[in-house]
Amino acid sequence: MNLIRESDLPGIGRKFQINTLSGDKLVIVVHDDGRREMHHFDNDDPEDSISMVMLNDAEARRVGGILGGMSYMPKAMESVDIAFDEMVIEWYKLEPGMKSIGLTIGDLGIRKRTGATIIAIVNRDHSKIINPGPEQTLKEGAIIVILGEREKVKACKRLIQLGSI
Repeated sequence: MNLIRESDLPGIGRKFQINTLSGDKLVIVVHDDGRREMHHFDNDDPEDSISMVMLNDAEARRVGGILGGMSYMPKAMESVDIAFDEMVIEWYKLEPGMKSIGLTIGDLGIRKRTGATIIAIVNRDHSKIINPGPEQTLKEGAIIVILGEREKVKACKRLIQLGSI
């Protein structure tokens, strides 16, 4: 599973460290003045930066648009975009104190009450449950993957956090 860590850099800005599924490590520093630094690290030595790119605010926004698919959508993604239309997929972490922890998907009545669907769960130990059933218990620290129309996903997240809609 890829992991993104964020940390404040007082007097500088904010740092984002991304560990990709392919094993790459990318660090992006967003400076308070709008500049962005991107550092790519050696897979064999995660402390050794092998390349660095500095972008101004306008360049960073253009690159963000390209990466996000605003400038070009790969042909394979066009059919996915049409199929999903108004649908979104969100990853949501089950934080301590959430009312749903220890309850099952069925106990919460997620699909009936919100119209959204939990399509996967990634537990803290990185075990994955694809297409979990109503008997699946929600555990603290797990990341759930929710599919549905945007408002239905928001309702699902509210239900999971508060125990009611």
